[in-house]
Amino acid sequence: MKSRLLVWLGMLACVLVPMAHAVEIMHWERLPLAVPLQVGEERIVFVDRNVRVGVPASVGDRLRVQSAGGAIYLRASEPIEPTRLQLQDADSGALILLDIAAEPAQDGEPPLEPVRIVEGNATPQRYGQAQAPGAAAPAPDQARSPRRETPVAVVLTRYAAQNLYAPLRTVEPVPGIMRVNLRRDLSLDTLLPTLPVHAEALAAWRLEDQWVTAVRLTHTGSGWIDLDPRALQGDFLTATFQHPTLGPRGTPEDTTVLYLVTRGRGLPQSLLPAVHRFDPTALLPQAVPGHDDKEAGDAQ
Repeated sequence: MKSRLLVWLGMLACVLVPMAHAVEIMHWERLPLAVPLQVGEERIVFVDRNVRVGVPASVGDRLRVQSAGGAIYLRASEPIEPTRLQLQDADSGALILLDIAAEPAQDGEPPLEPVRIVEGNATPQRYGQAQAPGAAAPAPDQARSPRRETPVAVVLTRYAAQNLYAPLRTVEPVPGIMRVNLRRDLSLDTLLPTLPVHAEALAAWRLEDQWVTAVRLTHTGSGWIDLDPRALQGDFLTATFQHPTLGPRGTPEDTTVLYLVTRGRGLPQSLLPAVHRFDPTALLPQAVPGHDDKEAGDAQ
């Protein structure tokens, strides 16, 4: 009797306790992740990031994509051949690649469970790693600025160069890097005053207490010029030229990019103020109309 009572209590507990929804865990290790879909069934992909979803035009009418709060909702209305989607982190620009394919569900086949994407454990330690595994914990005064295996200025410069010159899919993600707003009308006349170049700010990123600003330099004269960081005017932590020289105006070599790293403030606050030339004629007394003619008449 007692054993039967225990069996019934166990069965009752199974009925009363709600079933937990299973979630498929996928590790992102810079290899495309296969996410199959069932036609007419919505599947959720959790990424825990603010991402933008790139959908090819060939499947735009057959695939509904919604993103909210770090979750992506995918629903295919028709069968879809294998197609690649790009998930781009809105803050760091990092990409996650999904290979989807939608087919009708078989008879009795349950809906596919949600997917959660996590960073893979096999990802090599690179520029985003704050501290190597097994290393000693930082001191209390270093808690706000963790020790990195690569200087922050190098991390920022490399990240900016990849965003401007490398294919988007090859940009290495760096945790903590944020895109910052930059005035496109920022005057850079005092940056290289001794060289015949036109400077224009392109983009800026921030990591911890350092900023990197990408500046396009265009040669406005003839001949070749060497780019020397010592000619730069301003308060900069590091300066890196994409190319060491500039060619004559109108040639493919007349343009390059300069990466300026500043600490504690952005580029606008690190530039030297513009000095207006002094006009000595502004201090001369101005003649009053008719005054000289009156004096001449009095003299007569």
